[in-house]
Amino acid sequence: MTLPSKKLETFDNPYAERDYTIRIRIPEFTCLCPKTGQPDFATLDIEYVADQRCVELKSLKLYVWSFRDEGAFHEAVTNAILSDLVAACEPRFMRLSAEFNVRGGIYTTVVAEHRADGWQPAPAVTLP
Repeated sequence: MTLPSKKLETFDNPYAERDYTIRIRIPEFTCLCPKTGQPDFATLDIEYVADQRCVELKSLKLYVWSFRDEGAFHEAVTNAILSDLVAACEPRFMRLSAEFNVRGGIYTTVVAEHRADGWQPAPAVTLP
């Protein structure tokens, strides 16, 4: 039987010498409103430039599942998830966008970022 877990696993980045973007979309994030206990639903979009390690997806799925019965404000849970992911894989750059479903007529999107000391993105390439 598979159970939720706070343990994030990683694996060696197969191309650590190169900056490349990894994008992960998680459309079924659920936590609880800390005021009402009602479920909050969100889509999480993770974008990151790995350094030496990448996050393993099954462990990420179980990690996200672990929030299902926890109460958390949108801002707090978004930043906590980003902090845990950064601690696990120490990326060059990571952005987490959490787009929460409507509650009381209000949509909330929280965007949090991490940038490793000294890392600069490559200049944007514009093709004709």
